[in-house]
Amino acid sequence: MIVPAEELLRIERKINWDEYIEKVKPIVERVRQEGDKALIEFTKQFDGVEPKYLRVPKDEIDRAYDVVDDEIIDALELAKENIERFHSITAVERDMKIDFGDCILGKKYTPLDSVGIYIPGGRASYPSTALMAGIPANIAGVERIVACTPPDKDGRIRPLTLVACDIAGIKEIYAVGGAQAIAAMAYGTETIRRVDKIVGPGNVYVTAAKLLVQKDVPIDMPAGPSEILVIADETANTEFVALDCVAQLEHDPMALAIVLTTSRYLAEKVDEFAKSIVAEHSAEINLNNLKIAVVRDIDEAIRLANKIAPEHLSMMFERAEDYLDKIKHAGSVFIGEFSPVACGDYASGTNHILPTSGYAKVFSGISVETFMKHVTYQILSEEALRRIGNAVIKLARAEGLPLHALSVEKRLGPRSSS
Repeated sequence: MIVPAEELLRIERKINWDEYIEKVKPIVERVRQEGDKALIEFTKQFDGVEPKYLRVPKDEIDRAYDVVDDEIIDALELAKENIERFHSITAVERDMKIDFGDCILGKKYTPLDSVGIYIPGGRASYPSTALMAGIPANIAGVERIVACTPPDKDGRIRPLTLVACDIAGIKEIYAVGGAQAIAAMAYGTETIRRVDKIVGPGNVYVTAAKLLVQKDVPIDMPAGPSEILVIADETANTEFVALDCVAQLEHDPMALAIVLTTSRYLAEKVDEFAKSIVAEHSAEINLNNLKIAVVRDIDEAIRLANKIAPEHLSMMFERAEDYLDKIKHAGSVFIGEFSPVACGDYASGTNHILPTSGYAKVFSGISVETFMKHVTYQILSEEALRRIGNAVIKLARAEGLPLHALSVEKRLGPRSSS
């Protein structure tokens, strides 16, 4: 659908989370009060099955390798290698110790003790999420990594998801999904011990539960339906643009695809190609969520893209790489016609757990840093204390904290003969 460019800024992408939070509140509270009993009952109610187990037994994980095709396992291993390589290189040594002569200031990084990963398994099943969250968490050094994912119609976890979790180094896997899984990871049950942080994508109820529990347990980011924004000029491959758009719309009926192009011809051809691709593949895709706009030039497209702050930004125009420094707000950027978003979803090495709904203005995608925190430290000599002590005393008294001032004054007083 071709629309005026400025209309794109009026697309409502934020979800009314209050409505969904109210719906998940009783679920979260029951899990908090009743533990495993509530998890089992909600699994029967929402997934229509009785789980064969809550924690997946080790032998079930081992058997999964016999079920999953060897070529799929090889693909997961290749994805792991690339994800691990990228995240390891970008997780360079961050600890620092700076000697200023009379004092030493420093920063040291430490991993979180435990994290919980939500892996979707309902309408959208994404075993790749296990790699995208589990691998950076392991690189960070997290001691305990937990995964929760909904059971299938037999009450078990899909073998492909189990293999992906094992390849990602996740040993603690639970057959529980939805808001109840978030509650279990946040507050703990008889079987599932609470975690220190919760990450991973999910449907609106999962996200609402994350938003609800974040007062007690931090989360990675708010997340809404998936989205792509493509900037293209007359040199772009029209079919590639259309394919990337419909591929993104494949995620969810609420997913969004936007094309900003300097070419009226390309705009019309992308619209045609998208319709033909959907018809040819009988795909259940909401093409009403494909919005195409013709812009004056690439600079205008980038100005709009920064305002929209898309989850995925694809740049298919001449000298696109030269414009990378102008991109301020995007979850992940894909440059050139041979950089489809699907590669970032699976195996190029960057992370696919990204901010949506404009949250790329203030959030980043998952990385090793997601699973770490830092501690600062200082070592002051007597000379350093004398250099700044008077300022500390004055500021402490100005704030009405005389004992703060005294703790410095005593150190600056006459030295004890002992």
